[in-house]
Amino acid sequence: MEKSGKNILIACTGSVATIKLPLLVQKLQEKSSDIEIKVICTDKAKHFMETVPDLPSNVQILSDADEWSAWNKRGDPVVHIDLGKWADLMVIAPLDANSLAKIASGICDNLLLCTVRAWDFAKPLLFCPAMNTRMWDHPLTRQHIDILKSWGFVEVPCVAKTLMCGDTGNGAMAEVETIVTEVMKFVEK
Repeated sequence: MEKSGKNILIACTGSVATIKLPLLVQKLQEKSSDIEIKVICTDKAKHFMETVPDLPSNVQILSDADEWSAWNKRGDPVVHIDLGKWADLMVIAPLDANSLAKIASGICDNLLLCTVRAWDFAKPLLFCPAMNTRMWDHPLTRQHIDILKSWGFVEVPCVAKTLMCGDTGNGAMAEVETIVTEVMKFVEK
């Protein structure tokens, strides 16, 4: 196991694929004991966290409440800026259609989106789309993904399968092993 000494920021949005977060964390930690992970969950992502096992105690989970409770006056921490400075790499897994559209449009109305808006483009940012096939097939989705890629963000493409709603087609988040493989390409540099 190679020591990497990397700080990885995982962000989850309001997709049922958030239930794969514990497995993603576990697999990344298995790759290197020298990876530190922090997680940002949007309020919608927290809905899906209620049904998943707890993350390891050494993984900090942050949300909008942490952003606003940390700052009261000049000189106090600005969480979205501090996270961007701390992280060597960010992976948004899953990235739902709503957050994808907001990022592509420059909207930053929660901790995750503010962190992306203040992201240092010299650092890798990977994103893993996850949405219903009908949303995936909408023409805006491709436009939004192309915008993110034009900024240098790296897409980990979705896959086709039967989704939680019962529909079958493209839109499912990439498999955890695929995401881990892509993340490790940047960790091991």
